[in-house]
Amino acid sequence: MDIVCLDMEGVLVPEIWIAFAEATGIPELRRTTRDEPDYDKLMKYRLAILKEHGLGLKEIQDVIAEIDPLPGAKEFLDELRSITQVLILSDTFTQFAMPLMKKLGYPSLFCNSLEVGENGEITGYKMRIENSKLSTVKALQSIGFETIAAGDSFNDLAMIRASRAGFLFRSTEQIMRDNPDLPAFEEFSDFLAAIRGVLR
Repeated sequence: MDIVCLDMEGVLVPEIWIAFAEATGIPELRRTTRDEPDYDKLMKYRLAILKEHGLGLKEIQDVIAEIDPLPGAKEFLDELRSITQVLILSDTFTQFAMPLMKKLGYPSLFCNSLEVGENGEITGYKMRIENSKLSTVKALQSIGFETIAAGDSFNDLAMIRASRAGFLFRSTEQIMRDNPDLPAFEEFSDFLAAIRGVLR
């Protein structure tokens, strides 16, 4: 049985941290997993900047409330879910993701959680499991699923490589150059056709 595992940010919705960087005028917060492969290093960097500027969960959630899925993302997801099982695997956090999941029709999502102080300061984060995307794909395979995976960033490559079929979607020139064997797509229609082509 097939299951499609999709990254969220950059694939179905805009990058949350980039939107927040633009809203706050703090360019350092534009850094994402497309730029920094070490997620722990990236998050510590982000939390230090938030603390420096006195920004907390509420400010980020206010920006997220204004974010819509990428044009065509919900239709793509609806169509894909009509033909196969779909699981969104993201390194984002439940406190960020839920408003976006509502706009996408509540697909299944596995992600992480933030540690938030009483004053709303984000004090840390808790990863669901180490190497969460790859670990989840391997766990799905261990219970009889064949995975098809897609994403756009460094932290998606392991799950893509471990899957029966894998794709890049709206990735960076660098990642596509470094992984020329992975089919890469820019449009949801082409992406959907490619997934259909490998479904059993």
